[in-house]
Amino acid sequence: MTKYDYDLFVIGGGSGGVRASRMAALAGARVALAEEWRMGGTCVIRGCIPKKLLVYASQFSENVMDAAGYGWDFGQARFDWPALIANKDKEICRLEGLYTANVQKAGVTILQDRAVFEDEHTLRLVNSNKMVTAEKILIATGNRPTRDMGTSHIVPGAELCITSDEAFHLKELPKRILIAGGGYIALEFAHIFHGLGSKVSVLYRGDKPLRGFDDDMRDALCTSMQERGLEVLLGCEFTKVEKRGDCLHVETNKGAVIECDQILLAIGRMPNTTALHVEKAGVELGPRGEVKVDDFSRTSASHIYAVGDVTDRVQLTPVAIHEAMCFVETAFKNNPTKPDHMHVPSAVFTTPELACVGYSEQKALLKGHAIDVYKSTFKPLLHTLGGRGVRTHMKLIVDSKTDKVLGCHIFGDHAAEIIQIVAVALKMGATKKDFDGTMALHPTAAEELVTMRTKSYSKTP
Repeated sequence: MTKYDYDLFVIGGGSGGVRASRMAALAGARVALAEEWRMGGTCVIRGCIPKKLLVYASQFSENVMDAAGYGWDFGQARFDWPALIANKDKEICRLEGLYTANVQKAGVTILQDRAVFEDEHTLRLVNSNKMVTAEKILIATGNRPTRDMGTSHIVPGAELCITSDEAFHLKELPKRILIAGGGYIALEFAHIFHGLGSKVSVLYRGDKPLRGFDDDMRDALCTSMQERGLEVLLGCEFTKVEKRGDCLHVETNKGAVIECDQILLAIGRMPNTTALHVEKAGVELGPRGEVKVDDFSRTSASHIYAVGDVTDRVQLTPVAIHEAMCFVETAFKNNPTKPDHMHVPSAVFTTPELACVGYSEQKALLKGHAIDVYKSTFKPLLHTLGGRGVRTHMKLIVDSKTDKVLGCHIFGDHAAEIIQIVAVALKMGATKKDFDGTMALHPTAAEELVTMRTKSYSKTP
């Protein structure tokens, strides 16, 4: 029998890699993990966690506005960007330390190095130029922001733009920022900078932002952004970017000219497989550079697996962790387990939030369901005295034949917290009758989900 240095070698110290390495080690495997930068990956270091901290920071300005209606006066507000970034960095360092400690406590060997394939079972550590071997290998390298605008020519001046990675480390808050993109990262940063006091313009080449989400929620968010004073330019893209003095000069295909201090590209993310040399191990990649896997996260090389964003399946941290758990069950516990990508809740941390679980109206119809749709729009109780024209939108998609709830969509305060619990109901196969038979908790926004009795309309595929 061939002897290897390790039973499992994990490439990448993000959410999926950390969970897989820990659980495999606790199951008795000899495990090593290579991370070339910082433990925690995109989520902890330059994604979910720091982003949510900045979201919280951005919402205090609106909280102060709401407070006036409740008799509070906090005087002249002042925001300190360097203080926010310093405190954010301190918390990220703390979390990174916890990730590292937990992995080491499980018995995993952490190698601060870049690992690339040399053959089917051999990896080269680039910085130390050492070779290691492993019986099984897990690719968990995640993804990265792309600067590819998808145009047929190179946009002059694109190198002057930043991505979300750099946005977390700006030396000062930009007075004017242009954000290119219509996905959740673009819109979240748009609300962050707007809430902190920047003048924000969002430029998106599509007809409405958040492709793939329910159309009613997309419309509600777009309307909300415009009412808040964010400039939203749709069907629009760069043709030229120039540095002119202290500012950036942007020209678009619609003839618009925008002057700003920073341009943030949030136009997509690409799997981290460049220079990984997976071809040396017989691992096939897809057209975007994603690692192709089967239902058990196994690649075209039977002893090599991949989980998380590098597979370009569902790009969410809990999904990567779930896939990692399934991988350990399959590879080390003789219990082949497929990741379940149904009923995955997701949220866009704009202000207010947009969150959903299950099918959108459009997807339900494409899947062949005849549907009943229930919708409600109302002014949250907070804003009756707060005075701002904020509205909450809720929507349930129900199968007309079975009464099963196929999807739930919310645009409003605390939408993400509500959707997490709704996901449990959908996972259990809840029907509209189950929702109707559930006692309401008053006064809350969530009670609307169990008091929507009147059908808005029905549709057939």
